[in-house]
Amino acid sequence: MLNKQIMVSQESALPGRTTPLSVETQHFVNHSDITAPVVGTQQEILLGMGCFWGAERLFWQLDGVVSTSVGYSGGFTPNPTYEEVCSGQTGHTEVVRVVFDTQQISLSQLLEKFWERHDPTQGMRQGNDLGTQYRSVIYTYSDEQLAIATASKEAYQRALSDSQRSTITTEIAPAGEYYFAETYHQQYLAKNPDGYCGLGGTGVCFPPQA
Repeated sequence: MLNKQIMVSQESALPGRTTPLSVETQHFVNHSDITAPVVGTQQEILLGMGCFWGAERLFWQLDGVVSTSVGYSGGFTPNPTYEEVCSGQTGHTEVVRVVFDTQQISLSQLLEKFWERHDPTQGMRQGNDLGTQYRSVIYTYSDEQLAIATASKEAYQRALSDSQRSTITTEIAPAGEYYFAETYHQQYLAKNPDGYCGLGGTGVCFPPQA
């Protein structure tokens, strides 16, 4: 029986498909184009913090966030479906693509929300959601982002250690391919206000920065 909390190998991952999933491009909440590339002072980042429904809502509500979408990244299977990702046989985790304007909100400010609103010490799970698809990740698009993410992890680890909490398991790495999830997952909690939201946290605040 497959253990969904053990990362699948590239050799045994599902083959996927060459054709991307069809997705509606208009953001259900702010009407931005979720497929648009970053321009000007915008940046993008991929954040995984368990089920992507609640995570996406967290970020679309922030001033300075231009657009959000949910999808799959960090695995091996090209253009996976939700069912394939849930099988544990693609290697992907559920992520939110956050496009933000650096003149209005910084990556450090986004990461404070990221660290505080889930438990980054749980490995291949988040709360009762078990499996590699729920692992905590930060996938970056520049060396500067990678450095900021790594420093924020170190700062939050010190805060967790001071509170006798566990070691952070969050994966921080340069972003690979990002695959959009199916349209019904996009902005799910705006379309389904009573839907499941697994966001929690450790109760430990991110330390103030000088």
